[in-house]
Amino acid sequence: MRLYSKFSDAELTALLTESDHDAYTEIYNRFWKKLLAIAYNHTKDKSDAEEIVQEVFISLWNKRNKINIQTIDRYLATAIKFTVFNSYYRKRKRINDMLNKMPYDESYTIEDQIAAAFLKEQINGIVTKLPEKCRLVFQYSRDQGLNIPEIAKEMNIAEKTVEAHLNKALKTIRGDLSESGTLLVLLTELFLK
Repeated sequence: MRLYSKFSDAELTALLTESDHDAYTEIYNRFWKKLLAIAYNHTKDKSDAEEIVQEVFISLWNKRNKINIQTIDRYLATAIKFTVFNSYYRKRKRINDMLNKMPYDESYTIEDQIAAAFLKEQINGIVTKLPEKCRLVFQYSRDQGLNIPEIAKEMNIAEKTVEAHLNKALKTIRGDLSESGTLLVLLTELFLK
């Protein structure tokens, strides 16, 4: 019986390409903690990080006969980063699609409605705590759809002052929401654009 824990990374990689399941298991055992740390460092969410690591290892097994891996640890680290990027992209696309749908669209799921309502509630709670002029500028911009010159005229203030108040509001909202997690920050980026 082979003692896979004694094999080098290169030996395990060679065995993996031959569909050696025990070599695959050893690669998993050897690298999963490091990969989880890399994924968590990017996502700041344990569940997302675990899912990403699982996705990378499933992909590794599925592509074992088709890929030429020079260094397994570098390959896996790069795969994690690529998968994190794809995960962000999929989430942003889903959120963007959700925010672009009409509230009563049949394809607008209850989860989408809850997420959008929760985000709007979070933002409204933060907006109420803004200084009065800052809050008014944000509300004119987002609730009434006024542009900077229109807000300046409505409030009888300079356009630069409107820009400053709007930037302060957006910075405050993003900062407060960042404590709520990555998904909310992504939602905010899409919602506040």
